[in-house]
Amino acid sequence: MKVQPLPHAVFLTRLASAANGNAIDVRLGQGAFLTLRLVDLLSRDHEPPHPDAFRYQHLATERFCRDLQCGGPEEAHLKGLVGTAADAYRLGDSRLIAPALLAYALYLEDDARYEEALDVLETTLQVGGDRLRVADAVAATLRLARVNRKLARFADAETAYVHAGQLAAAAGDGYAVLLSRIGLAGAIQGRGNLAEAERCYREILADARMAGERDAEAQAEHGLGTTLLLRGQPAEAAPHAWRASELYENESAQLRALNDVGVMLLALGDPAAAEQALMVVVRRSANQDAVMNALIELMHCASYRRDRLGFERWRSECEGRLDHMAPNMVTDFLLKVGVGHARFGYFPKAESFLAAALETAAANGLHEFEFRIERIRNGLGDCSKELENACAEATEPVTSEPLRTVRQSLQELAGAGV
Repeated sequence: MKVQPLPHAVFLTRLASAANGNAIDVRLGQGAFLTLRLVDLLSRDHEPPHPDAFRYQHLATERFCRDLQCGGPEEAHLKGLVGTAADAYRLGDSRLIAPALLAYALYLEDDARYEEALDVLETTLQVGGDRLRVADAVAATLRLARVNRKLARFADAETAYVHAGQLAAAAGDGYAVLLSRIGLAGAIQGRGNLAEAERCYREILADARMAGERDAEAQAEHGLGTTLLLRGQPAEAAPHAWRASELYENESAQLRALNDVGVMLLALGDPAAAEQALMVVVRRSANQDAVMNALIELMHCASYRRDRLGFERWRSECEGRLDHMAPNMVTDFLLKVGVGHARFGYFPKAESFLAAALETAAANGLHEFEFRIERIRNGLGDCSKELENACAEATEPVTSEPLRTVRQSLQELAGAGV
């Protein structure tokens, strides 16, 4: 007989990583576990053992959350969920809980708690079932796909993106259809099929412009830019990523694009401009994903400039956040630590980190990373150009009219102190 895992147990794993069992993070994890168990009682599939089960469980959960007194956004999310669950139960309408669950899932995703975010999104779909509003079902499925893609679970991500696209098409939601296509292109990119990813993004970009969907256009520009970078074309990539940062209306998305502009400028041999972009991200972003990516790239900039102290400082910052990194981010970190050690002449250390990066990439199906790491490892012994100028970096900054526009705009942004 197969033993089923305890629902929402992922939130209890916070205890294992906390030095103090009474730590705020652990208490919030316990509160999330209790709150989601309460939400489960709204599902049609759940038959409470006693007619008053919901009332008793609600009182106990409400008391626990009231006593948290931790402050901060997660506590607010949990208290809001408890109150909304009570309203949904009283009115007999489980659909009412979906917006609060989606908001909590987004908070967890932004905090790089991907497994917890998946749990909340799966709960949204399970509790709502076929009664869920189409817009909420599409949003939850797209989010589920995105988190799976961040975790390099590409098959699960692709399945969810296709399903979301079908739901959106049936509802006549053209914007959500575009989002599902953008997500699929991202999964194709993650698997390493860069030519197909580029083709998809260019097609989506044209369709988004024709439909007047600004956000979808921004996402397609962004995806096209990162794909061109991975194809070794940073000069063509940077204007697309910058255009995405201009089109995005959400600051978090703007900063993600700006982070990639920094990566592209470094690949073009301009670490000063790259650091300008990355420091804006670190200063302004509340999204842990964006901050961690920027820290990795600042570490890479420091090794590019042969700044050993800067490299070690940023490396230490990154290592303190390693447990919260998605597999692709861990791979990127290990790769760039390896490249950094090679730049400083520590080749045994470089080989060790590159081997760890390759192992992580292979374990998670990150084929594009595998190809890139193998190329760099092959050049490690003789310090080939691939190693010295990893990721197609140039010894002199490359320039063109579009790139001059990007650099000038970036200087204005950094000079504004934002």
